[in-house]
Amino acid sequence: MNSEDTDSPITVVAIGGNALLRPGEVGEAAQLTRTAESVAGQLIPLVRAGHRLLVVHGNGPQVGIELARSEEASTKVPPFRLDLCVANTQGSIGALLETAFRNALNEDLMSEYPLAAMTTQVVVDANDPALKHPSKPIGLFYSQYRADQLRDDLLARGWDIVEDSGRGFRPVVPSPYPLEVLNAGAVQALLERGVLVIAGGGGGVPVVREPTGRLRRIEAVIDKDRTAALLARDVGANMVLFVTGVPWVELNFGTPFSRRLGTVTYQEMEQHLHGGQFPAGSMGPKVEAAISVAKAGGTALITSADALQSALAGEAGTRIIG
Repeated sequence: MNSEDTDSPITVVAIGGNALLRPGEVGEAAQLTRTAESVAGQLIPLVRAGHRLLVVHGNGPQVGIELARSEEASTKVPPFRLDLCVANTQGSIGALLETAFRNALNEDLMSEYPLAAMTTQVVVDANDPALKHPSKPIGLFYSQYRADQLRDDLLARGWDIVEDSGRGFRPVVPSPYPLEVLNAGAVQALLERGVLVIAGGGGGVPVVREPTGRLRRIEAVIDKDRTAALLARDVGANMVLFVTGVPWVELNFGTPFSRRLGTVTYQEMEQHLHGGQFPAGSMGPKVEAAISVAKAGGTALITSADALQSALAGEAGTRIIG
């Protein structure tokens, strides 16, 4: 594992924050640990088969919980900004996943397999229009009554609260496009040394470049699927697995006319995307990222943690190809 490896395929695994938090769960450590161990266990066969893994995790529910926890304690300690809540979840979820992968590797008699989790900063455009139009759902789901109570305070911060796929109301925050992963070179170097890497957590901590070249953090949450696609390009990945809360992409989601998508071309997915099938605050960024992967010559697979093995065998999931 210490010699340079440039021949083994690279697979990027983008694990959604919702995939780590099952319906009805509130983010307790034991709940997150169980789910992380399940996901890690299902990915070990890829490691055994010679794939170099780059794991990118989401933090949608968790960063909202972290923000609420910070605000509840604000009478005793200064509250954290949203960007630092992103950094906190990079550390906490990264630690959960690292432990889960180490335990899974140990059970598969690969305890010496090298693994590294790193915090990640991502450059965005200070003039990105998305900064004025919040669209990224964070935190848990609220009733309409509670949403109405929270709305004025959120609007005062430049945020909002909207209904999310019929499951309740969630706060939404700005989600600018990632332009550059500042840690991409370090990730590439680790992958070339055969290291399983966890990076880009929560889409990365968003920063902008000042005219002087200095970096400045901003309060926003970058979509982790877009960051995963950007990293996939930077490291030359062959496949990107988008692990989310549903086993496949559906047209007309949540209606009696819903239809599952199996293997589709990126051209077909673009038609569905432009037709309004995938909302910006839900499946939209994931589908956009998957399309960009397929356009670059890779394969994108969207599925749930529970259906991952079936999807890798071609029996489930939505596969986007060129």
